[in-house]
Amino acid sequence: MPKTPPAALPPITASALAGHAEGVSNDEFRAAMSRLAAGVVLVTAFEPPLAPDGPKGEDVGMTATAFLSVSLDPPLVLVSLRTGARMDDLLDEQPLWAVSVLSESQRHIAGRFAMKGRISDRLLFEDIPYVRGEATGAPLVGGALAQLECRTEQRVEAGDHTLVIGRVLTARVPSAEGGPLLYFRGRYRQLG
Repeated sequence: MPKTPPAALPPITASALAGHAEGVSNDEFRAAMSRLAAGVVLVTAFEPPLAPDGPKGEDVGMTATAFLSVSLDPPLVLVSLRTGARMDDLLDEQPLWAVSVLSESQRHIAGRFAMKGRISDRLLFEDIPYVRGEATGAPLVGGALAQLECRTEQRVEAGDHTLVIGRVLTARVPSAEGGPLLYFRGRYRQLG
């Protein structure tokens, strides 16, 4: 019995090659990756004061969807940060950070810390309930599905991002209420 030949692939045109030698444009890559649902977390760290007699330091936060478990033994996680972003610069100097896995009712927190040209982080944290992590001093958001405190083990440059691999120092599941906040096709979503 003769086999049916595979469907012909569309020709690669000059416009399809725009942006990358490998043939995938930024828009094509974004569109494809937007079909991958991702959990939403808030990555936080405490930025120590620049001088002992200066301001007391500041909490810093960033919404992330590129966060995953790497290893069980030792417990490692990974977060991808845009190179040169404030959180990337801070975690290059400060090895302690935390992650709050956001619930579906915390969409406003995700949006607040994902804004471009946003106001100061101090104001962003102002009305959000949180506790300070015992191991890191970083904010852990109240009502989160899970809270992790981490210490950077390794930083890997990857294109226009830095992959920060952290050893989990503490892990808590403070809330069993509600489902996870997801990011899919450019919008925050919930299960169901």
